[in-house]
Amino acid sequence: MTLEQLRIFVTVADLLHFTRAAESLGLSQPAVSAAIAALEAEHGLRLFDRIGRRVELTAAGDLLRTEARAILRKVEDAGSMLAELTGLTRGALRLAASQTVGHHWLPPRLARFAAAFPGIRVDLSIGNTQDVADAVRDGRAELGLAEGAVSDPALMTETIPGDRLLLLAGRDHPWATEGAAMRGAATPADLAAARWILREPGSGTRALFERAIRAVGLDPAALTVALTLPDGALIRHALLAGLGVSVLSDLVVADALRDGRVVALDGLDLPERAFHLVRHRDRHRSAAERAFVRLALDGFVGA
Repeated sequence: MTLEQLRIFVTVADLLHFTRAAESLGLSQPAVSAAIAALEAEHGLRLFDRIGRRVELTAAGDLLRTEARAILRKVEDAGSMLAELTGLTRGALRLAASQTVGHHWLPPRLARFAAAFPGIRVDLSIGNTQDVADAVRDGRAELGLAEGAVSDPALMTETIPGDRLLLLAGRDHPWATEGAAMRGAATPADLAAARWILREPGSGTRALFERAIRAVGLDPAALTVALTLPDGALIRHALLAGLGVSVLSDLVVADALRDGRVVALDGLDLPERAFHLVRHRDRHRSAAERAFVRLALDGFVGA
């Protein structure tokens, strides 16, 4: 069993598609099939069930995927350790970020890091706060950056300056056209009657929104949620189209606020929000991760 076979196996297991795995790895489809066939033949076990054009992991394949991921992470960690000895000229940094952080806060900081350390490959996954916690706990990410708070005994967090949530409506929405903007005119009755466009449960934005709604005496479950969307940019488009009202980060709508396409209103207590760095308590902090925190995060937390 070689590391290359394990890399191929994990890619096929993640994508459940031989052709897409071959494209992802830069290999031919026959080469990928041959590697999987060799693994199966060597151990006398089927790792995948072929069902028409689809493949599914067998029980043995599912067990191997867990072990193979752990082995490949160890190999990558070893490579990162050696990179530390060569002055960060090579290596990799695995990051996980929640939606607002990943799409709106992180890009300029990644650009700064890439300019300083062009030999360090950054692998970024984006999900919600829970996805970030899962990725760091499972070792798929070395460092997480999330809007929401994380409570997990295996993880440690540090706060960094973040953003501010705003109660928002498009400029053609009655809340805006009736002169309500920035005057506190969105009463609890207005909020209860509104059509809401919200992030999915599990996101930091949704959790803070629901806390603010409860603070004015409303039950989040009783609201009319017209749309539940997995990304702040999608909610922004829905606001601009006049499909309802929402609570979003000021980072997501900065340009639309400046030119008046959306308006911010009072009516909910939405304080400034810290973001959170998430690390595993027991895993080694690589030089690449420390350099990222020091440079990309302006030294706000200890590197």
